Amino acid sequence: MTAEELASVIDHTLLKPTATTADVEQLCAEALQWGCASVCVLPYYVPLAYRLLRTSPVVVCTVVGFPLGVTSRRAKIAEAEEAVSSGARELDMVLNFAAFLNGEDKEVEAEIAATASIVHRRGGLLKVIIECGLLSPEQQLHAAQLAAQSGADFIKTSTGVLSRGATVEDVHRLRSTLPNSIRIKASGGIRTYDQAIALLKAGASRLGTSATAALVEEARRRVTKT
Repeated sequence: MTAEELASVIDHTLLKPTATTADVEQLCAEALQWGCASVCVLPYYVPLAYRLLRTSPVVVCTVVGFPLGVTSRRAKIAEAEEAVSSGARELDMVLNFAAFLNGEDKEVEAEIAATASIVHRRGGLLKVIIECGLLSPEQQLHAAQLAAQSGADFIKTSTGVLSRGATVEDVHRLRSTLPNSIRIKASGGIRTYDQAIALLKAGASRLGTSATAALVEEARRRVTKT
């Protein structure tokens, strides 16, 4: 896989609470240089990222209910509305784990459907983070199915904060049961080229990582050697 091909499926990510304006400006410049799918930034930085990228193919992504997922539906809807109004075209929303683990499927579905409606009105995409590391395989699949039938465009494996990151096993499990129309974003702890390729081969179509520079550089080295 060439560096350009790999970059095109990466959400170049910076979600550290210590991120500065200068850091976000660098993130956007790198995403433009490499041709990333998106930049994923904190909600506070959506207007800045949009100003920097609005005339480019790189879209702005941000998080909703991050990282715990257990804010109210009203709070998540307000967050989503502000994000898309500020220029975000992709939202990565954390599942409401409290509702999910209590068996409140209707609440989970209603929250996802409301958020999906907000971003879809702007022609954007919703990724629902199910945090695979916190759930059993059976719970992973149930959460993914609830999200898929409620309007999610992607199932995202991890926040990169609450538990372990993406695994090939998680991605393969999700891909083997979800319809082809629902894509998978692998995220959390993706640091090497081999890991990235393994996740893509398992069925991911998007990768979330802050290690984009290392992945792109390794892809270039490998192409040069062949």
